[in-house]
Amino acid sequence: MKVKIEENWNAALSREWESEYFAELVAFVKNEYSRTRIFPPAREIFAAFDACPFDRVKVVILGQDPYHGDGQANGLCFSVRQGIELPPSLINIYKEIGTEYGRPDYMPQSGDLSRWARQGVLLLNATLTVEAHRAGSHQGHGWERFTDAAIEALNYGHEHLVFMLWGSYAIRKGALVDRNRHLVLTSPHPSPLSAYRGFFGNGHFIKANEYLAANGREPIKWIEE
Repeated sequence: MKVKIEENWNAALSREWESEYFAELVAFVKNEYSRTRIFPPAREIFAAFDACPFDRVKVVILGQDPYHGDGQANGLCFSVRQGIELPPSLINIYKEIGTEYGRPDYMPQSGDLSRWARQGVLLLNATLTVEAHRAGSHQGHGWERFTDAAIEALNYGHEHLVFMLWGSYAIRKGALVDRNRHLVLTSPHPSPLSAYRGFFGNGHFIKANEYLAANGREPIKWIEE
């Protein structure tokens, strides 16, 4: 099966394209797009992989599934299109970054995180599609197995990556990561329901950069100048 995806990711995930579960997943997703409103737009399903090529990944931030509100999802987890109101979880992410870097009033107008992706941050949702206004509606149809394969490819194909796992759903994916090869950072999710239970103050953005620098890699410019 031919999938339009960044060439190095295409090679890393080549076994998935011919698997039975992936063929069933593709059939399900195509049917969903034909019958109702699905996010993100079909051309952006693999946007996270295209924006951050396999050989350039330094940090992995894992979300659950795409935003299900109108115009929000752009294929990168926690990110929204330019001009779209910032979602609460992203507001809390920006707040934590501002706190860590001594800029308590830091709050960019744009929620487009593609500038992180260009620096080597893979912004990956565990499930890559969702029905409009129905959170979690495409879970359990094969996307989780596919994104497990992506994490496993990173785990074995790289050294000294940082995995930032927020919330129990993402943290469970951490079982796929060899902590002797990579740094795994975990905390509660940045949503308003849980951010005050340990997301705020987790220090993940500075910890990630310290680890990258200690292993000879260029840190991420989290702050928008």
